[in-house]
Amino acid sequence: MPVRIMLADDHPVMRLGIRNLLEGEPEFTVVGEVSDALEVIPQVEALTPDVLVLDLVMPGLNGLEIARRLTRSVPHTRIVMLSMHANEAYVIEALRNGASGYVLKGSEGRELVRSIREVLDGRRYLSPPLSEDAIAMYAEKAAGAPLDPYETLSTREREVLHLAAEGHTSPEIAVRLSISARTVEAHRGNLMRKLGLRTQTDLVRYALRRGILPLEE
Repeated sequence: MPVRIMLADDHPVMRLGIRNLLEGEPEFTVVGEVSDALEVIPQVEALTPDVLVLDLVMPGLNGLEIARRLTRSVPHTRIVMLSMHANEAYVIEALRNGASGYVLKGSEGRELVRSIREVLDGRRYLSPPLSEDAIAMYAEKAAGAPLDPYETLSTREREVLHLAAEGHTSPEIAVRLSISARTVEAHRGNLMRKLGLRTQTDLVRYALRRGILPLEE
């Protein structure tokens, strides 16, 4: 049976390039593509692909949060994270949230193909220049990391946090999530209290530290 793969990236050119690369392998078939971060989870739950190739940074909900939820709801699907960030913090968070592979966007195409084969065989994969010898260290740090207050947030509070960090107003968030602006404000107040934040600046700084917003290279 062919390996069923789903792509999640908000850049059409990137998705096209990945699709062409993967469908050049006789045992791979791309069963779906998603550009909207909030649609990734329901689409994966509906199609249950063998592998999800997931962009780390997507507007609305980042890859780390998507991976965390899918690891619980669709444990069969292996997740390979695509990222431009080679720093340890992102690798640890990706592994902690359930990703089996972490591939840098600057890598050659064969690295992504290799990562998919590795995770299907039950192994973790980190693309160079991340050392494969460091996988155990990264995994150990990921497993032993202390509980982050972020873990106390509800699913909806996390969605509001991600959108607010991107600069969306409460009415805009309400439209995106199909809830009222008053409900958005309630969720925003709850998440700010749980995270010990007071201002929008605090929220943005927290989002940068937590990997919700990308750090500038």
